[in-house]
Amino acid sequence: MSVVLTRELDHEILEVKLNRPDRFNALNEDVIGSMIDIFKGLNRDRNTRVVILTGEGRGFCSGADLRAEDSQAGSVPGTEGMSDLGYVYKYQEYLAEMILAIHDCDKPVIAAVNGAAAGGGLSIAAACDIRIGSEKSKYGAVYIKTGLSGCDVGSSYFLPRLMGLSAATELMLTGRVIDAQEAKELGLISRVVAAESLIDEALTMAKEIRSNSEYGVWMTRKGLRTNLDAPSLRHAMEVENRQQVLGYFSGCMEEAMASFQERRPPQWKKL
Repeated sequence: MSVVLTRELDHEILEVKLNRPDRFNALNEDVIGSMIDIFKGLNRDRNTRVVILTGEGRGFCSGADLRAEDSQAGSVPGTEGMSDLGYVYKYQEYLAEMILAIHDCDKPVIAAVNGAAAGGGLSIAAACDIRIGSEKSKYGAVYIKTGLSGCDVGSSYFLPRLMGLSAATELMLTGRVIDAQEAKELGLISRVVAAESLIDEALTMAKEIRSNSEYGVWMTRKGLRTNLDAPSLRHAMEVENRQQVLGYFSGCMEEAMASFQERRPPQWKKL
């Protein structure tokens, strides 16, 4: 049985589903490796425009599987024969590589959070572009409960940017778990929906994104990611200027104007 499932929900819209429901989709080496391969592969996939990431069963992702029996040197590529220190460090880097693969994917990724997103599961959701939460979903930066730092797999980068420093600090220092409504109020997720309509809502949003030009979606996402860390407004606008000038020569603006005048949906050219 595959620990990560993929299927086309609609034309150019791919669902990626964590598939260890008996463990609330906890992360082991197989899940991590599959996620890395899928999301890196999406950068070369011309048939996918938008991705919806969710979990099977009652959980989105409960974080690292602390009871994984096969977690040992050799289970992560390149760790054969390593000491515990070398293996654990490589395992940590493997987790980080998965988060980076999601974050760096050049397709928009919508997290449809169907249940608990805890620890590494919260970081997975935070690495996505948009987060929609089921009314039954819960969120916890619970790393500190392991006795280690509350900063792990991107949490100290993502959470202050999404929620503000004070709220992020509170969650990371206490390990408190919050419900969907509080997550929305804090800005961690953009909307709360009924559990039974979660994927439909995510699919509707994915279709709205897909309706825009491939160039426009690609550059908007790239600009947002770049300018999140822009040192000044001037730097951010320089990136924007280049995107708009390049886009002028893509033919998209002419098609937008023609479709408006002819009162029809635009027929965008693929890149």
